[in-house]
Amino acid sequence: MFIAKKLRQENVCEYLLYMWQIEDLIRALGLDMDRINDQIIKTYPVSDAEKKELYGWYESLADMMRMENVQEKGHLQLNKNLIIQLNDFHHLLLKSGVDAGYAAKFYHILPALNSLRTGLNDGEITDIELCFNFMYGIMVLRMKKAEISAQTLQTQAEITKFLVLLNKNYLLYSSGELKLEADEV
Repeated sequence: MFIAKKLRQENVCEYLLYMWQIEDLIRALGLDMDRINDQIIKTYPVSDAEKKELYGWYESLADMMRMENVQEKGHLQLNKNLIIQLNDFHHLLLKSGVDAGYAAKFYHILPALNSLRTGLNDGEITDIELCFNFMYGIMVLRMKKAEISAQTLQTQAEITKFLVLLNKNYLLYSSGELKLEADEV
């Protein structure tokens, strides 16, 4: 919760990946608050009052996961909504032409995204969601200490550069520092 709040303000892309990791962590602990408390909350280096707040946050997420039927796979609606916002912003930014470097980086990674998309059964997945799915997959492979090909690492580096630009522009836009002529997100 504390990390999530900080990331949400500073890096929306890292925030989303972190929240996906939290969803998987809650799943790994069987959405069981006793296990979550024992293995996560009790070990967290914060005051008892903050631990109580953290417990409430995890409990709320676990409850939402049950209500939204994502106990085994999928993402919470609040995380899906953020993907939608980022995708809408992405299109708005491209359409505006405000950041030529952003557009150039996107078109640079587009062949890799199209290659990733060919292996999926989901033709509806957006480029932005595909970027996040790829990055999360790399995180999982690293946690498993799996071997990752040089080509995959190169693709990751390029998608990372793109997401850095997406985050920078999104934060500027959200704070009002970046004005776009097209309709608001």
